[in-house]
Amino acid sequence: MQKKKTEIITARMTPADKKAIHQRARASGMTVTDYLTTCALDKEIVRVDGLDDLLSELKAQGRNLNQLTTLANMGRISVLRGDDLIGEYVRLCDVLGALVREVR
Repeated sequence: MQKKKTEIITARMTPADKKAIHQRARASGMTVTDYLTTCALDKEIVRVDGLDDLLSELKAQGRNLNQLTTLANMGRISVLRGDDLIGEYVRLCDVLGALVREVR
């Protein structure tokens, strides 16, 4: 459940500070509001480069695995080098798990 944002804080700063805040928010993949709130509440900001590519590949491999499983259950295909696909899926899960452990 997302909280409704109804309060406004006004701050004065130099143009250079404003630009730096906007750049840091963009680099963190956050809005300026979310970035400032996170910083002000002493929450850690963690950005993992390459995560989008990894998740995209993991989803694609998962879809492939589901499609092959469905076809096999329908009797339309028999064993089709499934070990290779499962091995790659496990490898991607391991990489993702290592990233999660490192971030924590």
